[in-house]
Amino acid sequence: MERINDSCEEDFILLGFSDRPKLETVLFVVNLVFYFLAVTGNSTIICLSLVDPVLHTPMYFFLSNLSLLDLCYTTSSIPQMLVNLWGPRKTITYVGCVIQLFAFLSVGGIECILLSVMAYDRFVAVCKPLHYMTIMHPQLCLQLAAFAWLSGIANSILMSPLTMSLGRCCRRGINHFVCEMPAIIRISCVDSSRVEGLAFFLAIPIVLVPLTMILVSYGYIAAAVLRIKSAAGRRKAFNTCSSHMAVVSLFYSAIIYMYMQPGNVASQDQGKFLTLFYCLVTPTLNPFIYTLRNKDVKGAMWKVLGKDRSLLDTGGH
Repeated sequence: MERINDSCEEDFILLGFSDRPKLETVLFVVNLVFYFLAVTGNSTIICLSLVDPVLHTPMYFFLSNLSLLDLCYTTSSIPQMLVNLWGPRKTITYVGCVIQLFAFLSVGGIECILLSVMAYDRFVAVCKPLHYMTIMHPQLCLQLAAFAWLSGIANSILMSPLTMSLGRCCRRGINHFVCEMPAIIRISCVDSSRVEGLAFFLAIPIVLVPLTMILVSYGYIAAAVLRIKSAAGRRKAFNTCSSHMAVVSLFYSAIIYMYMQPGNVASQDQGKFLTLFYCLVTPTLNPFIYTLRNKDVKGAMWKVLGKDRSLLDTGGH
């Protein structure tokens, strides 16, 4: 891999949507609202899972991990973006850019693997209900979660330095609102094909293998659900699976589109909006889709508020 020996470790300029001032104003308001909802929703899930014994199950353990990841996603990028959208200053320090890139690569990899772990958890719950607690024992849950976290962090430890080491010939303007790998690759002035090739290769175990496991797990779940004789039971199970699969599909489609092709191919504006989607919209929707409509979570919220959980018995579902 060719590298130009430049020492331009200065602030980067995140151009974002600076050529559209009116859009910046709209995005500031929308992103501020979504960021508040994302932080509130995911923090609520984590707190409730910690304090309520009813939620001390494998499913909510993994959901808490997902909520923590979503908080990391949004917090690593949105506050800086809000500052840049609000004022004329569009800069981010070199160290800040490195931290943001490391966080994005880590959390993205962890979430891909964690979503496959969650699909496996649902597979065991639906297809092997009598053996669920025996199979999904606490030690296995901790091991699966640790594997997801360590894999994502290892991927970032490898790719972040390689991406930042590409010669930039003192180019500072990043045509994005975050220090994301494709955007940083675009401003390099050397051959980046080896870095892009390695990223593509690592995407196989980090992105495609977990996605395959999710599809296989839900294939078995669908087959099991079809064997249920109760129409109401089938409908409830399919609704639960379809919600999960919708979020998984949206997350993975954005990830694959962004990272499974060279950095100079994707439309840059499309890339910005896709990044907004998976670092803000998806983390905002996840708590509502996965848990906030769940009877156990509603009960936990009422208990924390000091109300009687039985109030929900007529309205919970």
